[in-house]
Amino acid sequence: MKAAFLLALALAGPAQALTSAEIDAAWNFDDPAASERRFRAERARWSDGSREALEIDTQVARTLGLQKRYDEASALLDAVARTLPNVSARVDVRCFLERGRVYNSSGAAAQALPYFTGAAERAAADREPDAAYYRIDALHMMGIAAPASARTSWNRQALAAVDAATEPRARGWRASILNNLGWSLLDDGDATAALDAWQRALVAREATGNVALTRIARWTVARGLRANGRLDEAERVQRELAAELAREGKTDPDVQEELAEIAKAKAAR
Repeated sequence: MKAAFLLALALAGPAQALTSAEIDAAWNFDDPAASERRFRAERARWSDGSREALEIDTQVARTLGLQKRYDEASALLDAVARTLPNVSARVDVRCFLERGRVYNSSGAAAQALPYFTGAAERAAADREPDAAYYRIDALHMMGIAAPASARTSWNRQALAAVDAATEPRARGWRASILNNLGWSLLDDGDATAALDAWQRALVAREATGNVALTRIARWTVARGLRANGRLDEAERVQRELAAELAREGKTDPDVQEELAEIAKAKAAR
């Protein structure tokens, strides 16, 4: 898929606008170094100061942050920021988002928060396609970076934004936001509500057809079952996952750890 995307970019001339979704399609979050190389190759096709070049620069900065090259990421975002607000609102939104992520990844969550809220506010002025997607991204990051006591509120705001969205890409956040909401609810001590959120997340994941992510959602539902004392049901799901993985010659330490926790909880009854 990425090879076809890159070939399409190679055939397209610089006069053909590149959408934010097309830029994001070059991401491989499991390999930020490879993503950096792809983004830099595409960046070379665009003139300095163009919307495409600046937006791609924000994603190069994100790859650098994921590689813990925080100073380089910050310097690149400084260069993008010097062009603002004389370019599109989208660049403004993405610059704020990535500045927040660099701070958050480097352990400075408190410094990240104003950038995430700023990104969400600036998205309201963004009239380009997928504006809701990036607003939800900012709210989702607030649900991660905010103090624990505020995370459920931010996750609920993100979920409300997903439900209000009309574009498919924005609505695609649903499973991730519900997953995060479940964890924040569990941290709040509400295991029943956490399980409900995770069950809804599983439905959303199953609709995507992504086997790996659906398995994670099933594992999380089982974790919620354990938190609610429904140990036999939790064990059944984890054993089903272990058997599926075994048929593929794989194991998952998280599945094994959960089975051990379930056995411990049963022994303590």
